[in-house]
Amino acid sequence: MEKSMTVEGPVPHVHGEDERNQFSNERDEESQVVDVRRIELVYSLLRLLLGIVIAGMWPGMAYYLTLFYPPSRTGKRIGQYFTAAQVSAAVVSLVSAGFQKMDGLGGLVGFQWMFLLYGLVGIIVGFSLLWWLPDRPLPPGELPKREGWHKWVPQSKPALTGEDAQIHYEDLTRVYHRRRWEWRDLLAVFMDWRLWPLLLMYFGVVGVGIGVQNYATVIIRGTDKTLTGVQLSLLAAPIWIMDLIAILIVTPFSDRFHHHRALFFSVPVCIQIAGLLMTTYAGSERNPWPRYGGLLMVGFGLGPTVPITMTWTNEVFQPRHGEVGVAAASAVVSGLGNLGSILTTYALFTGWESDAKPGRKQYRKSTLVMVGILCLSILSAAVMMLLLRFVGNGPRAKQVSSGSSTSEGEGVIVDGAARRELQERGFGRLWWSRR
Repeated sequence: MEKSMTVEGPVPHVHGEDERNQFSNERDEESQVVDVRRIELVYSLLRLLLGIVIAGMWPGMAYYLTLFYPPSRTGKRIGQYFTAAQVSAAVVSLVSAGFQKMDGLGGLVGFQWMFLLYGLVGIIVGFSLLWWLPDRPLPPGELPKREGWHKWVPQSKPALTGEDAQIHYEDLTRVYHRRRWEWRDLLAVFMDWRLWPLLLMYFGVVGVGIGVQNYATVIIRGTDKTLTGVQLSLLAAPIWIMDLIAILIVTPFSDRFHHHRALFFSVPVCIQIAGLLMTTYAGSERNPWPRYGGLLMVGFGLGPTVPITMTWTNEVFQPRHGEVGVAAASAVVSGLGNLGSILTTYALFTGWESDAKPGRKQYRKSTLVMVGILCLSILSAAVMMLLLRFVGNGPRAKQVSSGSSTSEGEGVIVDGAARRELQERGFGRLWWSRR
């Protein structure tokens, strides 16, 4: 009988097909990791450049409007300008549902098509504004100087003509006789205590606004896990439509009763707080949709708060510091106030383990933090109102014209447009503060 022969000792190592495949897979995984890191780096760089480019747009437009209107009447105009953001947010929510259907078209993902088309529109509008918008109003009969690169751009039409130009020239003389500013003027703006309550007001409402904008679909999905991406996009749009409606309703009244900016700011913030609490605690397992109603309340309350904050900044700093005060204060309030968006974007809805647990308590701590920073905004508005009442807001230095401010001391209206509005329409103060 033959005996089976066995070989003792180590088996020689042979590179088989499986090992080569494993090695290839490991190389592919490493390559994918490198590609992901490269994409993240490029995305972060582009996002940084985008922030740098658009940083001055919002405060710049708030300042630009003060060249055409008295600060006491810029609330409605800033609000109308700000509605573009709400319309955009609503349209993006609706249009993104369509872009999701374009996945794979031309070898691109749906969001890439959205970025390309939106970028193209932005480039076209950006170049057209060089012709569309005049730099500032000119005295009646004066033509703009065609120097430098202006020679190569079609001449824009005057902002005002005829009787309108003459009335504007008489009412807002400061616009036509601006003085050169110095670094000490800029330093005086930064040292003015009135800047910081406005900054904290902006910090709270913008933080909540960006947080809701970024995580609206996340919050909505928490109410119903079965919703598709298209349905989530469609449900996010009404939040910004409510935002738009509130701007159009509230900001005109805040101009008519411009001595009560704190009131017209704080009431919408209270509506936001009520909406966030409703989003956190309302509804049941069987009927979670009252939480969505809370999001609609948040959208309505968000609308007027940012335009009113920027308008109050104009109204406070124009009589004290002139144009440089409005420009610098608007930039600081908008720039540093946007730190609130960093808090809500990177710290909330991702930080607590309890927020990640499914159920009615999901995201509860994040929404309560937003309630807290909104309370900070209300407190800042109250402090600002009291300090202006007891300390005042008199001019820091002599202005070029009495038309350079809306008020000098308590209740004294000195620009012609605001004075005429008060005489013709009878709007000034609310009934409990009339003397």
